[in-house]
Parts: sequence; C-alpha cells; structure tokens
Amino acid sequence: MRYTLLVIIILFISSTIMSFNPTDKGIENENTMINKGLADFKSKLEQLKTDVYQFDDNHLSLEDLQASLRNTRNSYKEIEFYIAYYYPEFSKTHLNAAPLFHIEAAGTSAYTLPPEGLQVLDELIFSEEAIEQKDKIKTITDFLYNSYSNFYLSSVKNGLSKGNNKTLPLRIELIRIYSLGITGFDTPGSLNISEEAGYALLGMKKYINDDPYFKNYNIQNVNILLSQSIDYLSRHKDFEKFDRIEFYKKYIQPLYEELGKWDGRTDDLKEFSGWNVGNKNFFSSDFLDPYFYTLLQSSEDNPDLRTLGKDIFYDQTVSDNGKMSCATCHLPENAFTDLKIKSQSNIEGKTVLRNSPSLYNAVFAKRFFYDMRAFYIEQQAEHVIYNEEEFNTSYESIIKKLKNNPQYKKAFRAAFKDGKINKENFSKALSSYVASLYSFESDFDRFMRNEKGISEDAQKGFNLFMGKANCATCHFAPHFSGLVPPFYNENESEVLGVTKKPVNQLPLELDADPGRVKSPVKKENSWIYENSFKTMTVRNIALTKPYFHNGAFHTLEEVLDFYNEGGGEGLGLKMNNQTLPSDKLNLTPIEIKQIIAFLNSLTDVSRAKN
Repeated sequence: MRYTLLVIIILFISSTIMSFNPTDKGIENENTMINKGLADFKSKLEQLKTDVYQFDDNHLSLEDLQASLRNTRNSYKEIEFYIAYYYPEFSKTHLNAAPLFHIEAAGTSAYTLPPEGLQVLDELIFSEEAIEQKDKIKTITDFLYNSYSNFYLSSVKNGLSKGNNKTLPLRIELIRIYSLGITGFDTPGSLNISEEAGYALLGMKKYINDDPYFKNYNIQNVNILLSQSIDYLSRHKDFEKFDRIEFYKKYIQPLYEELGKWDGRTDDLKEFSGWNVGNKNFFSSDFLDPYFYTLLQSSEDNPDLRTLGKDIFYDQTVSDNGKMSCATCHLPENAFTDLKIKSQSNIEGKTVLRNSPSLYNAVFAKRFFYDMRAFYIEQQAEHVIYNEEEFNTSYESIIKKLKNNPQYKKAFRAAFKDGKINKENFSKALSSYVASLYSFESDFDRFMRNEKGISEDAQKGFNLFMGKANCATCHFAPHFSGLVPPFYNENESEVLGVTKKPVNQLPLELDADPGRVKSPVKKENSWIYENSFKTMTVRNIALTKPYFHNGAFHTLEEVLDFYNEGGGEGLGLKMNNQTLPSDKLNLTPIEIKQIIAFLNSLTDVSRAKN
C-alpha cells in the first residue's frame, strides 16, 4: 500500500535529482569500454523489462526471468566501478539501492520512499513470493529502466565526468566487492556473489587494458592478479563455503596494494569519503581518516592536545555536581564502557535511557548516539554536557572553571598557539583524545595482515560472520560497524525487534524504547525509524557486555540466539518495519561457538595505555 502511494513522489524526485559527483571537473568523454558498457547495460535493461512483462502474462518462466536479471546485474557490475564512483547518489538511490525504505530530501521537505533498483529486484525475483509480487516487480523494473534511460541519454548528449585519479574507482570497487559483494548484501535473494564479483573484476580489467592512460604503468602484474581472481571466483560459487579469508589475502589485498602504487598523488574523494587513499591493507589502523569525521583538523592535532583532552575526559569537576566525568560511563579497563545495563545518571538510583557503548573507534562515524541524534563527535559531547541527567552544565560554566585552574592554563598554552581557553579549543582537545582511541591491533587484524595466526574456529567464525550468519550485511568490514562502505560517509541504523529479555526468558516482549523515530532530527521522525538504533561496532565486543541499547543481553550466546531466530519478527512479535531479515539463520551450536571465537579475536585495548 505504501509503495503504491509513493509512486508519484518517486517519479518527481527521480526527475529532479540525478546524482552527486564528487569529482566533477566538467563533462568529458570516457574510454570506449565505458561507453560500450553503458550501452550494454541499457540493452540488458530493455530485455529485462520485456521479460518482466512476459512473466506477468505467464509467457516466461520464473527461472528464465531470474536468468534475465542475472544477465542485467552482471552487465551493471562490469561498469559499477565507474558509475558508483562518479555518480554515487544516483547509483545508490536509483540503480542498486538496498531493499529498505529510506528518507530522501526534496527542497525543504523529506519523504519516506520505498527502495528501487537491482537489489530490490534480486530480493523479489529470487523469493518464494515472486509469483505474488508480479505488479511490484513490474513497477520497480519500470522505475529502474526510466531512471537509467534518462541518465544514459544525458551521458550520450553531454559525455561523462572524469576525476584526477583513475585508479581510485578501481580500488574503491575492490572495497565494495569485499564489504558488500561477497557478504550477500548486494544480492539478498540470489546470493550470486562469485559470479557478480567476477564480472566486476572483469570490467576493471577491460577498463585498464582499454584506456590509454594506463599504458604509462606496468599493468602486467595487475592483469595476472585480475585473471587469477576471476578464475578463483569461477571455481568457488558456494555462498556458505566461500573462503573470504583466502580470497582477501591472495587476491583482493594484493590487487588493492598494487593499484595503490599507481598515481596516488591526487585524492578526488577527500571531501566526500573517510577512506584513506594511502592505505595498503583493509585491516590496518590507517584504513579510514579520523579527521574526516571530526571538526578537528589533522594539522591542529598534537600530543599536547591529546594529553589535554585526556585530562578533561577524566576530570569530574567539569560536571555540575563535580562527581561525573566522561570516564564515569566509559572506563578504559572495560573497553571504555561501564558494564552496566544502563549507565548511571547524576541522580542517585536513576539511570539514563540506554546502555553505554564503547569509545574505541567511536570517532569513525557520521552519526552518534543510539538514536543518531548527533552529527559530530563534538556534538555528542555537547549533548552530554547539557543533559540534565548527566553533566547538567554548560560550556560557559566549564570554561569558567578551567580558566580558574593554573594547570589548565598551562596545558591550553602548550596545546594551542593562541592558548585560549574557550568552547572551540575545549572541544578540539576532547575530540583529539577520543579520536586517538582506535583499535586495529587485534589478533584478527594481525592475522589478516599475515603477522600472526588465529584458531581454526576463529577463521571459520569469520566466514560465518561474512556469510551464512548474515552479520556483515549490517556490521560492515573492516570496521564491523554500520558505517557504510565503500565511501564510509554515512551510518546505518537497524530495526531488530530487540526484546526486553533474552529469547530463552518468557514471556517475550518488544523493548519499549522508540529509538531513532523520537530523536531531535525532525526530518527523520518517520515510521521507518520506529525501534531503529545505530549499528555499533563489534570490535572489542567480548569486553563490552551487556549488549544492545537496553543492556538486556548478558552473553554473546544470548545475542546470537536472538539473531538466529530472526529478531523480533522471527520470534513472532509484531513489527512495523524490521530491517533484519526475519528468516531463521539455522546456525548450529558449533557455528555459534565459532562466531564467538571470531568475535573474541577482535579484542584490542592497547590504546587505553596511551
């Protein structure tokens, strides 16, 4: 019903919003491979549209329609590295959107819109309800065809955009393949991960060998690696048995590093993406740039500033009653959590609304708090400062206290050229310390960097996490949080149907916290965000119990039992818009043990000593 009512809105927005181009330096022609690929994708879409209508008239079998969709998706995959890089918003919203409702702005208004594109069709056409969903399949196919046709006509007339660094789209595609492709995120119905990844790599290979630009580089090694990768994918097509460790170490990482040697002097994405173009391994601490996510600039940061921020972090005098500091709820010995079901307030015997998340890697986010109400880490601190149940104070009061403290006067002079004690410098100091709390020296990170070994159970657990258990479609590699790849410039929240108690404790009831729908961000007060909460990282999860926003789950076994049942909806509870698939995962006790072994291998609290 909602889908039908919003058709007109989608058509209006589709006609007015085409894309955002992070590197638009003017319209120029691209190489022959791209032009051919664009035309081939249009041809495949035309055939898909014909086949969808034939299917609707019972003149085409479901198996043939599925084959037609596979051909269309494979055609898109060959040019995905280019389209999704230069036209990311168009690709994400209209060509290959996740099969979830979303908010989209149009002028001063915001609309709640249904998803459209190839992922949605993959989920529908490969579902058991495909016959019953014929009208919806037709509608989405028509939207997709019309959106791309407009884009194609524009590209023929005006040409396509080019950036300063042609290897960046290729390296970004490798991140996309690993974090979204082989996890099944991109193919929620077919799970056709190997074939699609193969076509994506084939498109990259064609591009490199077709464009004269790359003749300036030694492409022999890259061609060999691409050919070997494609061959590997052709021989390993079973979704559950696919070895994501071997695929990364032997193919993705060597390709990623080799391409990184080509023309890495320019960064088209600096203002658009948190990814660090100089990175050589997904599982290194420099994969993302922390300063992309803060108001603090890298040129401003220094050891004295971090030390000042650490002093402020542990200082109880900044709160109104002089009894609460940041460390009250974020203790370093507990991976910067407090191990409480819900964190204490400044009122004796009373707690705040939710559980305290870890601060490790907290800086790597575009939204903060479980309800995502803050947009910068500095803004997160501001919410705590003014909250009547937490610091219950103001910047004015804090700054006055600091100015009266001789030690702080000296520390601010050491950290800042102007030596000023003001709101801006206070925020920068706190940000500097929190930004230093990254955690990428775990056993698993070092294993993926070939620095040490881990247990066979942990390795199997990672493959389950990235595959059958469906964890990595929300906790994206390599940060294993809801920071969305491959540009890592937005955060996801999910509706899980979290219960008041673990699933083995009856009666089962949904937790009453409304979540994101009640946040101060008014444009997000939509039904799709009822009971929706930010997807936190699972790094250091072995140390951060209890779990979920309500702290109702005390062991990882309880958490995995909940997911194994398909969340609240899978447990039979009425949900309005659960984004977690409600299907049972059918994980065995041994598999759950293996996933926990992997999660335990993500522990690294070494930065707490700094």
